[in-house]
Amino acid sequence: MKNFFVPMVFFAIVGFCAQSLSQNADSLGNAMTLKGVSVSAKRNLGVTQKNTTENAVQIGQNELFKAACCNLGESFTTNPSVDVTYTDAATGTKQIRLLGLGGIYVGMLSEGLPDFSGAALPYALDFVPGTWIKSISLSKGCASVKTGYSSLAGLMDIEYLKPQDVQSLKVNLYTNSMGRTEANVAANMHLSDGLSAEVLLHGNYDFLAHDANSDGFADSPLITNLNFQNRWHFAKNRYIFHGGITALYDNRRSGQRFNSSSKPFLIDIDTRRYGAYMKHAFIINPLHESNVAFVSSFSYNDFYGGFGSKELHSDEKRFYSQLMYETKITLDHELSAGITLEHNAILDHALLRSQPDDFSFLDDFDETLGGAYLQYTFSPSHKLSAMAGVRTDFSSLYGLFLTPRVHVKLAPSDWFTVRLSAGKATLSQRPLAVNHFLLSSGRNVFVDTIVRDKAWNVGLSANFMFNVLSKYLKINLEYYYTHFLSQNIVDYETDRTAIHLTALDGTSYSGTFQIDVSYPLVKDVLEITAAYRLNDVHTTYNGVLMEKPLLSRNKALFTITAKLGLGLWQFDATLQLNGSGRMPTPYLLPNGEQSWPDRFGAYPVLNAQITRWFKKFSLYLGVENITNYSQPDPIINAADPWSSDFEPTLVWGPTQGIMVYAGFRLDI
Repeated sequence: MKNFFVPMVFFAIVGFCAQSLSQNADSLGNAMTLKGVSVSAKRNLGVTQKNTTENAVQIGQNELFKAACCNLGESFTTNPSVDVTYTDAATGTKQIRLLGLGGIYVGMLSEGLPDFSGAALPYALDFVPGTWIKSISLSKGCASVKTGYSSLAGLMDIEYLKPQDVQSLKVNLYTNSMGRTEANVAANMHLSDGLSAEVLLHGNYDFLAHDANSDGFADSPLITNLNFQNRWHFAKNRYIFHGGITALYDNRRSGQRFNSSSKPFLIDIDTRRYGAYMKHAFIINPLHESNVAFVSSFSYNDFYGGFGSKELHSDEKRFYSQLMYETKITLDHELSAGITLEHNAILDHALLRSQPDDFSFLDDFDETLGGAYLQYTFSPSHKLSAMAGVRTDFSSLYGLFLTPRVHVKLAPSDWFTVRLSAGKATLSQRPLAVNHFLLSSGRNVFVDTIVRDKAWNVGLSANFMFNVLSKYLKINLEYYYTHFLSQNIVDYETDRTAIHLTALDGTSYSGTFQIDVSYPLVKDVLEITAAYRLNDVHTTYNGVLMEKPLLSRNKALFTITAKLGLGLWQFDATLQLNGSGRMPTPYLLPNGEQSWPDRFGAYPVLNAQITRWFKKFSLYLGVENITNYSQPDPIINAADPWSSDFEPTLVWGPTQGIMVYAGFRLDI
């Protein structure tokens, strides 16, 4: 019980600040003009959706525009539930954390279709341009069985700008003090009645390398990225089609860019990714909302990474298809059923360049899965909703497995809603592909045993809404617990000379408590949000149950949004207070010193942005990491990168200091 007193005491001490109302009415839907009268809709996004059975949050463009939001990784700056952290100080790889668990356990969908896996997963947050995003739906805990058998910690579904939206041209230009430039274009056209097309373009280039701590290594990689999508939409009578193609090129250069050594430690990463998707839907009975749909997608991801003397080549092909049927039997009873077929073919080849016999690993993974699901929803009134589903899947590698899940929402009054969820999740992962940044370590990397991750997740959340001075005070309380039955882990503890990718032998769990509060101090002018989260995550390493390393146990977040001058000026600020956490068990160096501290300390991150809105465009100016805090010596033993004591993968905080940026958004 003491774990619950800690957040409440902390919450009372630190107080509250910040999140926002929204300016851009286009985030929910498009304005419709009738004889000179403009009818538009807007809503405050970034908060729990009250009417859903699942504990879901929708983040719209109003929320995204509170920061530069160059990519998906920067879309969660003001979100209290999600952390985005660097995995290492050499490759610039980021990962999302939800419920104290890494991004591999968060299902990632692009408009309902699975996206990004294997070697592409660590860069997925950079591969989705923020200005392409229309909204993000984020649900915690096990999601609906319709979305698959994984998504253990939660589900993130990205909605892009649509071809059928109001015809427009959107342009975003961005630059920052670190030498990054970026350009985005989104244009759609209505070609005929029911037929629309869209082109999405993105490009960014880093032309300056920085080494603020003078360790000889670039603080962040030099990135060249080109991204393209062509999307089509057709609707006629009861038939709807949506499809498109995607192409991406990404190059990252990092390492000792400031070293005159004849043998510098360099990191070069290349990704080429191509994909296509299609969706067909036919409305059978509009009265009962009966429809049948078929969706399918294909992606090819070619990855090459050079990490000093090690290299990895990952070749991945992925095919997914789903046939589904949904209907409302009555107003109270809804039924969903479907079948899925997917095939994943991944070839990972890692070796030590100079001495291939010293380190070589080949993982030829080929899995075909066929599955079926059935989900029933009972909604007798707005006060009660229950959703139960089960799916069964057969894997060509692992055989038959079941995935049961249940969600219940109870709203006894307008001011109080409680949700309960429970379910099982199963996940196939290639540990080396998703953790390839570990190859930059001076230690050897061994893949010992690969298992299929399995876990149960249960969650309870309560939402309160009180009328205070004619404005609504919103309070959200939640607790989620995840218990692993089997798990692939990254083991720093067992061998000081090596990192082992191996199977869990013992207990592993995650318990996350969160409370967040939002209140509009001045309606449509000033709103604040405050949140506190406690992560209690433990895993067994070398027979000992330990706190998960490199994870802050406590975190508080405060955001504030002010809109002045009839909403033409918008000020946004976000303060993150990250608590301390455990480092992997240190060891003694030959000189008798400890390799690194036992724990890292607490640290703040403060961001702010000013936006000036005009009729067809907006200008924004912002500062990230105003406190200029960065992790001391994020690369351990940077002076000798070819030794076994070289370690750039123990990152727990920011790797670069203050950064100023400016941008321009056009919407015509």
